[in-house]
Amino acid sequence: MTEIMRVEQLSQAYGEKEVLKDIQITIEKGESLGIIGPNGSGKTSLLNLLSALREAKSGIVYYQNKNVRNYSRKEFAQSVAVLQQDALPAIDFNVRQVVEMGRFPYQNWLGEESESVSVDALIDQILEKMALVSLQDRELSQLSGGERQRVALAKIMVQEPTLVLLDEPTTYLDIGHQIQLMDEIRAWQEETELTVVSVLHDLNLAALYCERLVLLDQGKIVKIGTPREVLTEEIIEEVYGTRPVIIEHPSAKVPQVILEGDAKYFQTNN
Repeated sequence: MTEIMRVEQLSQAYGEKEVLKDIQITIEKGESLGIIGPNGSGKTSLLNLLSALREAKSGIVYYQNKNVRNYSRKEFAQSVAVLQQDALPAIDFNVRQVVEMGRFPYQNWLGEESESVSVDALIDQILEKMALVSLQDRELSQLSGGERQRVALAKIMVQEPTLVLLDEPTTYLDIGHQIQLMDEIRAWQEETELTVVSVLHDLNLAALYCERLVLLDQGKIVKIGTPREVLTEEIIEEVYGTRPVIIEHPSAKVPQVILEGDAKYFQTNN
């Protein structure tokens, strides 16, 4: 496989508090990599460094063998897109206008693009793919959170990146919309050889949609590997402080985590 991003000896601190320590990861083109870990383990801090939103205390992030700090913001945004956990705010723009904003990295100071690019056709195609055609004239303030998150995904699809960074994109979605969103991202990935790096809170979603997992704890990498290698009872108990039951998903054949608390507190039907 071809390397698309490399993290070398990355550390980060906020004041006196060190939140990431000597992180080293290689991300391959076309793969789906999940970043998991307890609250405060450094997941979002790592994603902020991968997306060049913040500067590291030490170490380097390379994208296409070039330090991410050496890209201009527009140049970097032509290849790397970020989907945040919050759906788009309820602004007074309609769906089509918001999706079109994804083309900003390609526009000159007049808001114009090369005549060789058919922006309207691209937007039409993605609105169709995301089942947003019927909503394209509605303002975001009229949409549900799940609909706004679909618009946010359509916006970064129009951006045509080669690498997408997802910051807990399913946090505020119900289980139906969680699966729908992750399926849409997987379909996009298969069509375009997209590379996807996801910070995910849900270990079961991470196992279903990620080929490899990076498990963080207290700013350090505990384990990198396949879901089967990372999501073991022993590792989860060590990192999360609770002993789970691990079962195999009946169709995906990946590990799924079932929590095991004190049975005396369980609700039972007699």
